Amino acid sequence: MKTWKTWGIVAVSGLLIILSWLTPAEMILSDAFMIAAAVVAGWQIALSAYQALRIKMISIDLLVIVAAVGALFLQNWWESAAVTFLFALGKALEKATMNRTRQALSDLVDAAPETATILRDGEPDTVEIWELVPGDTVLVRNGEQVPVDGRVISGHGGVDEATITGESVPAEKAADSEVFAGTWLRSGVLRIEAIGIGSDSTLAKIIHRVEDAQDDKAKTQTFLEKFSTYYTPGVMVTALVIGLITSNVELALTLLVIGCPGALVISIPVSIVAGIGRSAKDGVLIKGGEYLETAAKVDTVVVDKTGTLTNGRPVLTDVEVIDPSYSDEDVLLLAARAETASEHPLAEAIIQGAENKGLTVAMVEKAEPVAGRGIRADVDGATVAVGSADLLDHTPDNTRILELNDQGRTAMYVGVNGRAIGIVAVADTIRDDAPAAIRSLHDKGIRVVMATGDAQRVARNVAAELGVDEVRAELMPEDKLEIVKELQAQGRVVAMVGDGVNDTPALATADIGVAMGAAGSPAAIETADIALMADRLPRLPYALGVAKRTVNTMRVNIGIALLTVTILLIGVLLGGVTMSIGMLVHEASVLLVIAIAMLLLRPTLKEPQAAAKKAAADTHQTATT
Repeated sequence: MKTWKTWGIVAVSGLLIILSWLTPAEMILSDAFMIAAAVVAGWQIALSAYQALRIKMISIDLLVIVAAVGALFLQNWWESAAVTFLFALGKALEKATMNRTRQALSDLVDAAPETATILRDGEPDTVEIWELVPGDTVLVRNGEQVPVDGRVISGHGGVDEATITGESVPAEKAADSEVFAGTWLRSGVLRIEAIGIGSDSTLAKIIHRVEDAQDDKAKTQTFLEKFSTYYTPGVMVTALVIGLITSNVELALTLLVIGCPGALVISIPVSIVAGIGRSAKDGVLIKGGEYLETAAKVDTVVVDKTGTLTNGRPVLTDVEVIDPSYSDEDVLLLAARAETASEHPLAEAIIQGAENKGLTVAMVEKAEPVAGRGIRADVDGATVAVGSADLLDHTPDNTRILELNDQGRTAMYVGVNGRAIGIVAVADTIRDDAPAAIRSLHDKGIRVVMATGDAQRVARNVAAELGVDEVRAELMPEDKLEIVKELQAQGRVVAMVGDGVNDTPALATADIGVAMGAAGSPAAIETADIALMADRLPRLPYALGVAKRTVNTMRVNIGIALLTVTILLIGVLLGGVTMSIGMLVHEASVLLVIAIAMLLLRPTLKEPQAAAKKAAADTHQTATT
């Protein structure tokens, strides 16, 4: 039923009740207005009750309509009108507030672009989204919406990706950067190769996931619905028995009204919709009510190191001089120039470190990689070696090298003509947001286990710096699976955070599998129990916090619903609670549990602005390198 029709019925019924009050009681028109009010408000309730009976279901609507019709036969016109009017009003308000809790999904749907500007023979042409095909070149100007998932061909600009990742700071985009449909270009101009169009876009996958998740039932909700199928007929039988025993029909009808389990039934779905909707708005996709309940129980998080707790790429950390005739810059520049001939992953870290210090790193013409040891290169007529002591003519004191290695860094000698002149060291650095994320998990009473394939010494140093509770190093993918099983055997509820590739077995076995940085990865969005769209570790404790708050809200709402029914029942048995009062309190309880659930819609994600800016800077650096 359309919104205007719903509220129209409530308005007409209410107006008829007012007219009845304004008409002198001795006039028959007064009763006619009240009967008309009951009929106007009650016909839709009766229709719903009939439709439920057709599928062999005794609904709350049936309890209300039996009570209202019974009141009419008792010539209690006001009670009948009040019960139907208040129930119709409650349903209208319930529908309005449920629509409000689904606002996050509505916002996502509204964010879906409808048109795009493509370049044909160098000329812009506006077309409908469905007219695009993969490979088309799409032009996006400042202030326009990105219409497709794609790759930037040329141009530069800042893109607001809040609809996808929940990030408030625009991400810098340049050639080869990835962009998503539904985001907005806030500066610059981009030419984009279309890859994901319409239903194949990341935004469409998110909308589909949130739709399914908000309709997915939690175990508690499933239980309550089963309970309601027995409870509602039980109320009718109880009211009938009491009516026969006491010969008090009005008492029996009043019991039907106060026995309505409306607040109990609505308390769970409205909480789930609000919790999942809020998290989706903040770039956290929770698969459904069942997973939300499980996430609230998580007491142990198993997290990979590389790319999750650390940045996943080595950087220059140390430059030290052994021969005082050379400066720090001399040692670094010689090492960087030698490494221009190397394809080793650590070479780029040394070269980038030198360039970051303003040094000009020229390519070398002649070099000799030495497998497992390093590289020798001809630099301006001198033989420069970068690597282990085996590349030098004389073995220097290796105390400092061992100290750096024990700190989790990879240290290398820099030698000139067989003699050590200095040391350079590189390491995979800890993410800026990792310490805060670990602290937040600890504040929630969650144990953190780091599981990595890296060496023990490296893992120990990272763990000590972050304060994780347990370290498991030098692991194969199947070892991570065994760790998850071991923790579960200890009675722990385990969340596994990984990249979704080599961690797939562990992610599938864990009570909750978490994919981080899932934007642009449809497989991660579809398969993970929780998908963190942004590559931001603090979103993990936030997601677990949302789950816990949602479950706590569900419990509070169930308590309110049960307490309301109990108080009303006592009131009826002691006298003083009529059908109209019972329905008023019942609908008030329904609105109360909805209002409490709507508190979940309040923004609670708080991340340091510095971290957000750092994320944007990292995006820009990745885009331009």
